[in-house]
Amino acid sequence: MVGQIATILVAQFALGVELPIPAMAFVVLCLVGLNIFDHFRLWLQPAVTKTEIFFELLLDVGALTVQLYLSGGAANPFISLYLLQVILGAVLLETWATWTLVAVTSACFVFLTAVNVELAVPHQHEMNFLNLHIQGMFICFVLAAILLVFFVTRINRNLVARDTGLAALRQQSAEEELVVRMGLLASGAAHELGTPLTTVSVILNDWQRMPELQANPEICEDIEEMQGQVLRCKEILSKILASSGEARGESAAPTTVVRFFDGMVAEWQANRMPPAVSYANEFAPDHAIASDIVLKQSLVNVLDNAADASPHWVGITVRRDQDDMVLIVDDRGPGFPEVMLAVVGKPYQTTKTGPGSGLGLFLLANVVRKLGGSVAARNRAEGGASVMVRLPIARLSVEPIRVG
Repeated sequence: MVGQIATILVAQFALGVELPIPAMAFVVLCLVGLNIFDHFRLWLQPAVTKTEIFFELLLDVGALTVQLYLSGGAANPFISLYLLQVILGAVLLETWATWTLVAVTSACFVFLTAVNVELAVPHQHEMNFLNLHIQGMFICFVLAAILLVFFVTRINRNLVARDTGLAALRQQSAEEELVVRMGLLASGAAHELGTPLTTVSVILNDWQRMPELQANPEICEDIEEMQGQVLRCKEILSKILASSGEARGESAAPTTVVRFFDGMVAEWQANRMPPAVSYANEFAPDHAIASDIVLKQSLVNVLDNAADASPHWVGITVRRDQDDMVLIVDDRGPGFPEVMLAVVGKPYQTTKTGPGSGLGLFLLANVVRKLGGSVAARNRAEGGASVMVRLPIARLSVEPIRVG
């Protein structure tokens, strides 16, 4: 539209060509109205079909045809602007639509050779008309070149953004497939381990009732410790089966943010027994949520990673940031290599050795992403690493708690 207005003004006032300004201005106003409608439609529904693009280009061809009809028809040097719609159609549309545009623009060209409003050229002699025509062709060339660069560059940028989005979706799909495979493997292992654990439990119960073993306090203490460890293994297997959806009659228990993190940290300390933990739960006001077993286990993996990297101290902070709950886990270990910071949440990225390493943050990132949250990692200025988990409260919310 800006190009049309500029061209009309140059032809009218710089080249001295008399043009039907009111009629041509009405066409430009129609295009303004069409663009306003398009922007409103995009605001309501961002997705655009190729059929819509095709009809938009036909409307542009119609507007250009009217403008050329009012300004000399096929003799107007701007007749070559029809190629702009054809080129855009070839880039954006299917083959049939592009050839339809070729046929329509060709028909319009033929129509304008016979029907048009003759241009009022200042001096009607051949040489002057040719000079004006060449000047018009130059303006048309510059305008078409600018528009083509503008539109094609935008189209290429959109295509690159689309390809980047598709690559990200493919990567996410591959990662989720890996999570599914790991879940099936864990579920199968849990089923397989259930039988030998039950056998060990039965044998320990038999030993506990044997008189010759009951007479030895040290052996009785060892048997009780072994029974406790077997019970803990059964609880872990139950959690694995529950997280894979195989436990029946169990659902996410209602709790609050404060109780969820307090219980998780207390349980982790009891099992892991780290020498020094700095825990601060600053979340306020409290909020009712559903206790998610998978999320809890994923967060415990982060605590384990911090304890592995920094056996003598782990810092845990829970706070509220508007509508998000934030967990920050700090350690005083060697920190993350710079190459790892750029790929946090990708599988098998770790500073540890051994099978299964590098899956803790990957599993956490997948669980948190499904809940609409995010995971970020950095190296602390005073040494060590820091992992921040941000989760929207609404995704785990049960009902608000009235505080005060």
